[in-house]
Amino acid sequence: MAAAGPAAPRTKTKKKQKRFVPQRVKVPRAADPLLAVLAWGVNHQFVPVAPLGLRRGAPRTALEEISELSQVPLPVMLLPDDFKASSKIKVNNHLFNRENLPSHFKFKEYCPQVFRNLRERFGIDDQDYQVSLTRSPPHSEGSDRRFLLSYDRTLVVKELSSEDVADVHSLLSHYHQYIVKCHGTTLLPQFLGMYRVSVDSEETYLLVMRNMFSHRLSVHRKYDLKGSLVSREASDKEKGKDLPTLKDMDFLNKNEKVYVGEEDKKDFMEKLKRDVEFLVQLKIMDYSLLLGIHDVARAEQEEEEEVEEEEGGGDEAGAAVVGSYGTSPEGIGSYLNSHRPLGPGEFDPYVDVYAIRSAEGGPRKEVYCMGLIDILTQYDARKKAAHAAKTVKHGAGAEISTVHPEQYAKRFLDFITNIFA
Repeated sequence: MAAAGPAAPRTKTKKKQKRFVPQRVKVPRAADPLLAVLAWGVNHQFVPVAPLGLRRGAPRTALEEISELSQVPLPVMLLPDDFKASSKIKVNNHLFNRENLPSHFKFKEYCPQVFRNLRERFGIDDQDYQVSLTRSPPHSEGSDRRFLLSYDRTLVVKELSSEDVADVHSLLSHYHQYIVKCHGTTLLPQFLGMYRVSVDSEETYLLVMRNMFSHRLSVHRKYDLKGSLVSREASDKEKGKDLPTLKDMDFLNKNEKVYVGEEDKKDFMEKLKRDVEFLVQLKIMDYSLLLGIHDVARAEQEEEEEVEEEEGGGDEAGAAVVGSYGTSPEGIGSYLNSHRPLGPGEFDPYVDVYAIRSAEGGPRKEVYCMGLIDILTQYDARKKAAHAAKTVKHGAGAEISTVHPEQYAKRFLDFITNIFA
């Protein structure tokens, strides 16, 4: 008798699984099963199922299904329930892709319609997004596995905690409203998708964002700037890395400056002030400006050295930049080189949206990639306690990073205004 209650849900779940499992979407070979499941799940988020009104009958290719899905119109406006929605897939003992996928896994996509709408507002085609994430597994370029790059280097996959996921949820409706208001023109991180991948009973939360750095221009110097001077110098261990993340005191000690034209500076500061005002309204603090500097002369020298070392060798990095943007079999970054090869220090502003060229006549020819990161920290009881403790330790006038949002914003904007020559 007790079993009568749960019987209906079990049948419903079985039906749902049966509909998803047979889809034959190619999964790239990934050494990490988590990344294989991510690719499988992202592929399936674009494969339409019966409720979308698609015909039953002869099996179609994934490309045909994706093509049909692309014709399904976005909802005119999002509803409150869209910000709480999710889609889940559970697979047990499957018989396909056994060489690439674990036999048991779960995939959950958070707020699918919201993120689809955000991708459209950021000018990212769904098919390009799918290919950038799934054509080849995302990879790590350093020791930190919490940050992965898509194979074409246009997307960042960041591992979150469950608390971070809750923070994104609480921010999402305000964030979406703001992106609509500013027409997608912002220095905030561009949130493009959020997922939970469960393999071997271990849950991993992943947030996909646009890469703030250029996907084709290497970064030679990197800074994380908060406008605080207390404990804001990179450690000796950090400075020993090939590309250390330097901080505010390092920026000042090196007499670093950002050399951009007056129009570019004005446009940048207008966007920054508007974004920071939005963060203040939400009582958010502790964010940073991520600054990556590409030195064109150094890049040219490095390229010459590579050519000398590998006479006649192919350029693997260039393999990701062919095709045509918007309908590409190669991903988001494929627009580049499709019409003409890009020269030293050149980038496409539709792909590298955070990049700014140095001013004509500046002391060095550089490209600066600048955007806001770490925007999930609210000034709550924990931060207030940290502020009190640091004030006792360093004194009331010290430039500590843990301060209330209005004070943090003013100090941050003052510091960033002065990074320009």
